[in-house]
Amino acid sequence: MNSKKFILSALIISILLITGCSNFGGNDLKKQQSDKYKIGIVQYADHTTLEDCKTGFIEGLANEGFVSGDNLEIIQKSAQGDSSLNTQIVQNFVNSKVNLVFGIATPSAMTSYNYCYENKIPVVFGAVSDPVKANLAKSETEPMDGITGVSDQPPVEKQLELIRKILPDAKKIGIIYTTNESNSQSTLNIYKEKASEFGFEIIEKGISNASEISQAIDIVLGQADCISNLTDNIVVNNLPVMLEKANAANIPIFGSESRQVTGGCLASAGVDYIELGKKAGIMASKILKGEEISTIPYEVINQSEIAVNEETAANLNIVIPDDILKNAEKK
Repeated sequence: MNSKKFILSALIISILLITGCSNFGGNDLKKQQSDKYKIGIVQYADHTTLEDCKTGFIEGLANEGFVSGDNLEIIQKSAQGDSSLNTQIVQNFVNSKVNLVFGIATPSAMTSYNYCYENKIPVVFGAVSDPVKANLAKSETEPMDGITGVSDQPPVEKQLELIRKILPDAKKIGIIYTTNESNSQSTLNIYKEKASEFGFEIIEKGISNASEISQAIDIVLGQADCISNLTDNIVVNNLPVMLEKANAANIPIFGSESRQVTGGCLASAGVDYIELGKKAGIMASKILKGEEISTIPYEVINQSEIAVNEETAANLNIVIPDDILKNAEKK
């Protein structure tokens, strides 16, 4: 083979290899239009925020023609806050040769991507507050190869504004967070950056596991005028413990979304996780229809909806301003 033919052959092989490596489901799924698809859903913990995200995802798929039990098989699993189980679930998805994985919350999204990438299984994430910090996106505008999704960027300024209006004399906000959750660390930094603009000081307490919640809440309640939740899986999973202690101390907890307000928090300015899930479901449907995932940039939901628990307010002898009640979803 002369040098020109060798160079041409090498170039063709390189192009084929690059094309093959960058294809996450696109061409293969185009060939599968009449078959039944299989999706794995892994959520890191069992709490209402992530359940809403899953519910919305399934609705979004159905709205685009992918219906569970019809042309779609959905395998739903929860890691129950256990990183080892989280890994095992994703490995099983890979072995089952699913067409796509939906990872709900940062730990599940990261694990899904780590194991699915080399197997060219596309991953969609939901409820990931900082995809860049979690290494699930290159930048705010540039996705990683093989993964996209919807980020729940917490509307921190809206939450601080809400707290200030409801508690005009409050000075210190307590925040409990899991130290190894990148979501929580990222959002905490925003709170610390913005708090002074609303006249607040942040009292933070990090934990490493659920067993430390009880002691952490006692410490924070001794220093703070109120508590504001993050979208922290361990904290939200143990919200009843926190509420019991906070109510006994007559100190309000502000939720990070409306379902936490239904569960007893005073109020929240948070993201609608069902809507977030629907957007992720629409993304997944595009991939199943054969669209290359690299052409679908991740989205950010940061619109806030106000929710208020009037019973909690009455129990804590807190008067909610009329202008908030007028526009709030009442729980």
